[in-house]
Amino acid sequence: MNPVPMPTVRLTPFDPPAELARYRETEPIRRMVYPDGHVGWLVTSHTLARKILSDPRFSARSEFKRAPVARPSADPFFGAPALPGWLVDMDAPEHTRLRLQLAGKFTAKRMKDMRPLLERIVHDQLGVMEEHGPPADLVSLFALPVPSLTICALLGVPYRDRAEFQRNSATLFSLEASAEDAARAMDELYALLRQLAKQRDGDTGGLLSMLAAEGTLDAEEIAGVGVLLLTAGHESTAGALGLSVLTLLSHPEHRAELETNPGVLDNAVEELLRYLTIFHFGVPRTPLEDIEFEGHLLRTGESVTISLSAANRDPGWFAGPDRLDFGRRTAGHMAFGYGIHQCLGQNLVRMEMRVALPAIFQRFPRLALAIPPEQVRLKTDVSVYGVHELPVTW
Repeated sequence: MNPVPMPTVRLTPFDPPAELARYRETEPIRRMVYPDGHVGWLVTSHTLARKILSDPRFSARSEFKRAPVARPSADPFFGAPALPGWLVDMDAPEHTRLRLQLAGKFTAKRMKDMRPLLERIVHDQLGVMEEHGPPADLVSLFALPVPSLTICALLGVPYRDRAEFQRNSATLFSLEASAEDAARAMDELYALLRQLAKQRDGDTGGLLSMLAAEGTLDAEEIAGVGVLLLTAGHESTAGALGLSVLTLLSHPEHRAELETNPGVLDNAVEELLRYLTIFHFGVPRTPLEDIEFEGHLLRTGESVTISLSAANRDPGWFAGPDRLDFGRRTAGHMAFGYGIHQCLGQNLVRMEMRVALPAIFQRFPRLALAIPPEQVRLKTDVSVYGVHELPVTW
């Protein structure tokens, strides 16, 4: 089979590239050529994705990673040891040590305890939108500030620093930023978080000062954990919120179902996460040894990209997977990945969406797009999918 590049062209805003479905049907693991010319593998099956992501023989270490699409902003970090605290780029035992320090702080119960704060944030930002008046950009006035304010409160990062960390975060996720710009952005983020990591008196009232007070991680590790959570914590949720609102505006029957049947909310959020899968270019892994896998020999060091968006549209796991269905069984979706590296903040993302989505349509029952749907700028130039702006009226 001839190696293929990672498919990236979408025919609709809500569906992954059509080639992924064809590959999944005929060659669920197949040869893929990377931007640097390396020939590795592309996995599009839900079952095979789970197998690889739960197999410790496949490494997540950044030393071995390659970006599946051209992304100069990854060059300073892929092919090099993980930055301090950057647990997504580590294997056990380093990953285990860091994750154990954090997992108990992101339980469903702890996130539930944050709900009153989150409700106030959502209420206030909807008030900002209302004061602005229509037309308004839902991303800049709501979808981005809500998760930014929330993650700042959780970590103890002053929200006044939002312009700096939002700018630097956008650089790191961009497919177009240079390696030099990305390295500078990461340095500035570490400098910002490093100061908070040194504060052991709890003044910030957040997770970073808590970790500093516990004394089990050093300042650089705490800063790295903070950078990881800060950047992923607002970029991913902002993408999911903006794209979810566009989806509901484009599917009025599902919007009506959400408005008239509050009991469907939790499953609707899971279905939106599955259906949209904002980490749209996949998850990289690398075999640490030669592995016989599904009739193929995966050699040591050959890059493997697991397409989460293809796995979440696998008809072998989800019936009618290309249909948005708030009544479907969503268990097993991989919007947050799978295995030991499954997204640490997934319970926070769920809570944010459960609070924010109903509130938007309750405050603005006549919410509608202010531009034709085809004019909405989609984030195809960013590793986290979403919309750049979402002009709305009401």
